[in-house]
Amino acid sequence: MVGRFMVSGKNSKAARNARAAVVTQRSTPWGLIAAVLAVVVFAGAVFGYAFIQNQANADRLSALAPFTPTAENPDPSTQIEGVQVVEYTGGQHVDPVTQVAYTQSPPFGGAHDAVWAACNGVVYDQPVRTENLVHSLEHGAVWITYNPDLVSGAALDTLRAKVDGQQYMVMSPYPGMDSPFSLQSWGHQLKLTDVADGRIDQFVAALRVNRNTHPEPGASCEEVGPGGFVRADPPPFVPAPAPGTPGTQPESTAGADTVTPDAGS
Repeated sequence: MVGRFMVSGKNSKAARNARAAVVTQRSTPWGLIAAVLAVVVFAGAVFGYAFIQNQANADRLSALAPFTPTAENPDPSTQIEGVQVVEYTGGQHVDPVTQVAYTQSPPFGGAHDAVWAACNGVVYDQPVRTENLVHSLEHGAVWITYNPDLVSGAALDTLRAKVDGQQYMVMSPYPGMDSPFSLQSWGHQLKLTDVADGRIDQFVAALRVNRNTHPEPGASCEEVGPGGFVRADPPPFVPAPAPGTPGTQPESTAGADTVTPDAGS
């Protein structure tokens, strides 16, 4: 009897230990722990990426600070290598069928259509009438042009990202350009070959809506609409005629020294 009791006791103790081990194993929520760790790792990655992006933006803004217009430095673009500067008088308008005989290609000032092209972050896939886009420059926009035979794919996407949705920025192809792409603001131009060139952002920082460098500070870049300029159906590009071509408007009119503000601008 005693022997049987002791064997039975040992078996009972072993069974209890086995059940305890099973209970202990079941009580550890490994799935929950793994899920929490995954969330922590993901959150760390997100915050780490955000920190890196914020730092990169801060570094970029710091690098562009010398190209931000101030009272002491009204035209920082003069510090940018390669920028061409020409003095133009604003307010010289032509009708929708008159061509201007520009001396620059692409032009960046002078006579222009009485209606401006929509220029608040607009990327035109087709060439647009030059006279309307020059008017946009008069309003403070930066116009990026590119030779469609030389710029495509990832390079074109890089330029597009600098314009799409950005106020007072506009882009369009310009057939026959003598460089891959070019930046224009009123009276200023910078021709470049590499879309990674840091001078692109410098030019934009220095000249976009810089009230010191264009004739009509505060003028609109919104679409005029029917009867003026329709963004979805803009007037087509026509190559500029040679200066002196009969029936054309000279780029600049001798003696013009006043600016006529646009109606509603």
